[in-house]
Amino acid sequence: MSQLFRETKKAEILDKLEGAMAKLPQVELPVVHRFTPGMYIREISIPAGTMLTSMTHLTEHPFVISKGIIRVTSDNEGELTYEAPYTGITQPGTRRALLAETDVIWTTFHATEETDVEKICQAILEPKDMSLINAAAGEEIPCGHTKSLPNRD
Repeated sequence: MSQLFRETKKAEILDKLEGAMAKLPQVELPVVHRFTPGMYIREISIPAGTMLTSMTHLTEHPFVISKGIIRVTSDNEGELTYEAPYTGITQPGTRRALLAETDVIWTTFHATEETDVEKICQAILEPKDMSLINAAAGEEIPCGHTKSLPNRD
């Protein structure tokens, strides 16, 4: 089986997961945007029990989990559990499905002089047809969306 075929199948599985998740109640995930000269820092707070997916990353960049425990599945990382404190490197082409076991703070660091978050998203994330997800959610979800399934406890 070719690598391209495997990658396409995995992408389709994540697309179907996102479509199914979009039909369920959503939770807003607080995001803090910080800038220093040459650096965009994106910090997301993920409540315990939250399931979410990421966009496909185009760049190699560091990430830090400063709080919590989160299960992660991706094509290039496999299935892992990260526990704070943890520092990792995201490789280009990475797209993740995540499940927060506890409250989590996940921070990414991106080398850029840009300060417009939408322009940064266009530079660091693979363009994606959001029409199926938007239709399932009944609203438009922007680039780098931050909605996911709430804790079901």
